[in-house]
Amino acid sequence: MGHWWERNIGEPGKLPLLLALSAFVLTFVVTRVITRLIRAGRGPFGNVKAGGLHIHHVVPGVILTVVGGFGAVASDRHGAGGAIAAVVFGIGAGLVLDEFALILHLDDVYWSEEGRKSVEVVVLTAALVGLLLAGFSPFGVNDLTKDELQDRGGALSTIAVNFLFAIIALGKGKTRIAIFGAVVPLVALVGALRLARPGSPWARRFYGRRPRARAKAMLRAYHHDRRWARPHRAVQDWIGGRPDPRPARLPGRH
Repeated sequence: MGHWWERNIGEPGKLPLLLALSAFVLTFVVTRVITRLIRAGRGPFGNVKAGGLHIHHVVPGVILTVVGGFGAVASDRHGAGGAIAAVVFGIGAGLVLDEFALILHLDDVYWSEEGRKSVEVVVLTAALVGLLLAGFSPFGVNDLTKDELQDRGGALSTIAVNFLFAIIALGKGKTRIAIFGAVVPLVALVGALRLARPGSPWARRFYGRRPRARAKAMLRAYHHDRRWARPHRAVQDWIGGRPDPRPARLPGRH
């Protein structure tokens, strides 16, 4: 355990990343607890307003992210200044990504179905940064030997191939696999080899005249979503809170 810590977390530049990740996760957890208490009408907390305008926490989040980012650059990531800047940046990023859905839709969708995207982005970000802390490098550079790293052609070829796998997986509608595949190469390869999801750019381009492949892709996507959609939503509800139910619509109204 000590050897792993010295090899990964103890490397120069890794401590600020650890501090930023810890601040990011802690900020998200605290923010969700507070917003759920406000939603339930409990505790001393309430929405922040200025002149009747609701100030979303993404606003201070953007400010802290900018301050922390410039502070990290100015401090060169070393010493107490770099550590403080990393914590400030992590806090700001946690506040911003907690309202990622609001930024994406330009609407207050925090407690709606669309608001689930914020939880997913936060979890995905934390997982990717955790992989970087564990010693993984984008596009499999960590898997190269010292000789391969000295050979620029071999290193560039490995990066290009892994990047291609990630792009193919993304084109097949497998966004999560593509993102994780950018850090863990074999994951991208699996996504690149499997059938594309219906409606993805790959399916529209290559399955248009292949009804059998199109039907197989639809059937596989149906079984996958039927198996995993409910557990996935349950985890999101546990982390971020259950969205408000959609209002019932009268027949014939849109």
